[in-house]
Amino acid sequence: MNPIYLTPEVNIPMPENDTPDEFSITLNAAAATAKLLADAGLNFTPTGADLDVAAATVRQAARNPAKLNNLAPIRGLMKQTPAALLLTKELLDDFGHQVVEDAAHIRHLVTNKLVQETDNPDPRIRLRALELLGKVGDVGLFSEKREVTVTHQTTDDVKERLRSKLQHLLEKAPEADMLDITPDEDEEDDGFKEDDDE
Repeated sequence: MNPIYLTPEVNIPMPENDTPDEFSITLNAAAATAKLLADAGLNFTPTGADLDVAAATVRQAARNPAKLNNLAPIRGLMKQTPAALLLTKELLDDFGHQVVEDAAHIRHLVTNKLVQETDNPDPRIRLRALELLGKVGDVGLFSEKREVTVTHQTTDDVKERLRSKLQHLLEKAPEADMLDITPDEDEEDDGFKEDDDE
């Protein structure tokens, strides 16, 4: 295999308008490198995990594009597989910059891509795509629903319930097990009675 020589072009001015952000620059460079490796013969087939990573990045871009320019998401790009990088770039490029601003479009795009993956020859990818489609909110096949009921009570209601529970316990307990703890009138105010035997 022949070595690949890269010659960067220098002194190219950046456009004044629509200057890409740092995340886009990093993603474009990483995806271009992955494409170059693919063109040179390296084969990487996207897995379900690659699709999950790409979809998560695109969802984050839809929710808050400014957050992607933080150091963590940019470093996160460097940990992605080449297939995930290419998928992320492809998903973002399909709708252009409009998709970053509109979460509904990304939702439809990701759903459509998942539908396409249900025809994948690899059964693991098909199953994962079907599972993720089942988790889509509109479908809701695998969603867990929990209901929490909060009952507000006044202090008097709580005291009354406590009294009735204590009364119920007193009625159920045999008298032999009961111990009278009523203080004597001649006891000191601190509640402790000293034994005379000591």
